[in-house]
Amino acid sequence: MRKKILIIGAGIGGLSAAMRLSRVADVTVLEAHDAPGGKMRTLPSDAGPVDAGPTVMTLRPIFDDLFAAAGAQLEEQVTLTALDCLAQHIWPDGSQLMLYADPDKSAEAMRDFAGPKAAEDFRRFCIHTQTLFDAFSPTILETPSPKLWQLVKTVMQNPRLWAAALPSVSLAQSLALRFRDPRLRQLFGRYATYVGGSPFNAPAVLALIWQAEAAGVWRVAGGMHTLAHAMARVVTDNGGNIHYSCFARDIEIQNGQAYAVHTSTQRIVADAVLYAGDPRALSLGYLGEGLKQAVPHSGVTPRSLSAFVWAFAAKPEATVPLSQHNVFFGDSQSDEFSALRKGKRPIEATLYVCAQDHSQVAPDAVQRFEIILNGPPRAGRAPNTQEMAECHRETFTRLAKMGLRFTPDPGPQSLSTPEVFNNLFPGSEGSLYGRSPHGMRATFQRPQARSRIPGLYLAGGGVHPGAGIPMAALSGKHAAAAIMTDLGLT
Repeated sequence: MRKKILIIGAGIGGLSAAMRLSRVADVTVLEAHDAPGGKMRTLPSDAGPVDAGPTVMTLRPIFDDLFAAAGAQLEEQVTLTALDCLAQHIWPDGSQLMLYADPDKSAEAMRDFAGPKAAEDFRRFCIHTQTLFDAFSPTILETPSPKLWQLVKTVMQNPRLWAAALPSVSLAQSLALRFRDPRLRQLFGRYATYVGGSPFNAPAVLALIWQAEAAGVWRVAGGMHTLAHAMARVVTDNGGNIHYSCFARDIEIQNGQAYAVHTSTQRIVADAVLYAGDPRALSLGYLGEGLKQAVPHSGVTPRSLSAFVWAFAAKPEATVPLSQHNVFFGDSQSDEFSALRKGKRPIEATLYVCAQDHSQVAPDAVQRFEIILNGPPRAGRAPNTQEMAECHRETFTRLAKMGLRFTPDPGPQSLSTPEVFNNLFPGSEGSLYGRSPHGMRATFQRPQARSRIPGLYLAGGGVHPGAGIPMAALSGKHAAAAIMTDLGLT
């Protein structure tokens, strides 16, 4: 008889595992929300569902491999367009820089932006980060259970990696040595926030994140959420079942092993249980007192960043050139992350603006937008209305000063705060990326596919290899492989 596998959570990690396992076992996915995607969520707008989560698809080969493993083809399930313009960057002094998929084109843009030395710095940085990515992707990211000694061995075999692997060197310090223009240090330091960290505390090796974007950014027609729906569709096409608005209350342990899952209406016995939510919820006992030791405390704390996210539809009025992805930099990078470190919302900080319908509709038409401002993790039950009003005023006043206005003005229903994210994803403290990436040991402290409880497995952005949709998809791959090995599935 086919083995029965229960998956709690239809985020990218859970769906990735479900896609692979649905070809060899009876898979049931329990999702507390009414749609797939997890943090890849949407809010309603006059222009249709607007993304209120991840906006960028990178590392496409991971998804090509995923859909092929599930007996499908990615390009038949979603419509993808490779972007020539990766992102537009705008500073308070009015300077602007567009980065492109073509590195030579980006280097020329750097030359026009800050002179020939900036272009030289950029080319050397690209070589450096490619070396990092080529070295650490197979030994860390794609490895189900990376070990510190593997990192040491890789570094010893390539002395050029040594400076990036030093635990005392931060990303900001490394960038200060590589770029003479402070604006470029601010630009590439921002990549630490892709995994919920600060460039002043994140290790220098995180510079390799640039290579994920440099390898190509893809637009998903309709919005990123259509990718999650496509993944869910493949699961059901393969015979799997997904139950929405179905909250898992408890994971039952028998004889020291995960045995069944309780919902509000039923008890479901399974040969394996995959938890694809934030692993901190397990350590807090949210799914049963017996699961508090399922993951080590060091695997879920300290927490990564949260965010204040606006998702709305409006007519834009821009005096600056926009791309699909736009970054309006704050006045002081150090002030921004100092405030976050103290648990405060930063003032006059960097704003990321995703023009979801860019080049797809007339420039003066109603379009969908997502704006993200980094925020500290918080576990409050309700958003602070005064802070929401202040966030609105500061966000849209600042954008107007820098050349971007919206009509009509988004209302408070368009804003998701750290408290909102904490309520949506129990146990997360609003953190969107799981454990903080600060420190060289952070990569090795994240929970891995096998929990400390036999029969209970883990996937998602809070699990190795970490945050971001490609990494979450890889976590699902690692979890599926562990389950198949342990249950003898082929």
